[in-house]
Amino acid sequence: MTAIQSEPIRQFKADPVRIAYQLDDGPGQYRIGLLALSNDLATERDFINMRPCDDIALFVSRIPNDDVCSVESLRVMEPELTNATAQLIPGSRLDAIAYSCTSGTVVMGYDTVTRRVHDARPGIPVATPITASLAALEQFGAARISVLTPYSDEVNSQIYDYITAAGIEIVAFSSFHYPDNDSMARIPPQAIYDAAIESDRAEADALFISCTAIRAVDVLDKIERNIYKPVVSANQALFWQALRASGYTKPVDGFGELLRMPVSEPFLT
Repeated sequence: MTAIQSEPIRQFKADPVRIAYQLDDGPGQYRIGLLALSNDLATERDFINMRPCDDIALFVSRIPNDDVCSVESLRVMEPELTNATAQLIPGSRLDAIAYSCTSGTVVMGYDTVTRRVHDARPGIPVATPITASLAALEQFGAARISVLTPYSDEVNSQIYDYITAAGIEIVAFSSFHYPDNDSMARIPPQAIYDAAIESDRAEADALFISCTAIRAVDVLDKIERNIYKPVVSANQALFWQALRASGYTKPVDGFGELLRMPVSEPFLT
């Protein structure tokens, strides 16, 4: 066997750029880090579609997640939050971090989610779908709501308890009853619209559409025009709170009244 002969190191020099310039702050005046589930097909798309301009930069990391949405599968996600957060443009500025799992936040608790995120990126505001949605409902002064979800009743009961513990009365609770994330992502927006109309009640102040896995943002304006009241969806509220926490204060059109509302107070400071 002959020894492998090393090639001599070639001395190569590129011409230096000679133009006068200064480094800027890089892309994104407002930077949002998104923690999406590994099998989430909707949230990243929704955030991109809701961005009103390129001043808002989105950076995404994925969290391993089982296809079946159950209380147990949601709990085992917890230690992965820190690892996923650490992959969000390490060493560079982030203005807000959004964890994209409504039921995961309900099962683990907001404080646990925030602690796990801050283990990797301390001090950055953390938005979650359920806490952002409750904040949105408070902005609308909604004390009684109708709820629409895609979940099995094991998860629905957790959502119900979390919302009512926050002091909001649920006058109707409807569900597509899917246990797996892939089926949730395949619910057509028109079906979400039709189910929302069916789920609304005259005595409700607002309608809440839970779950980041479904494409509710596509039909929010259409639902509001039909039921004449605010509609809050998980991805819409999550984007709204993360966007405002990043410092962007202008109204965003096309995705429900929530994003068109003027900013009246600080978010997640």
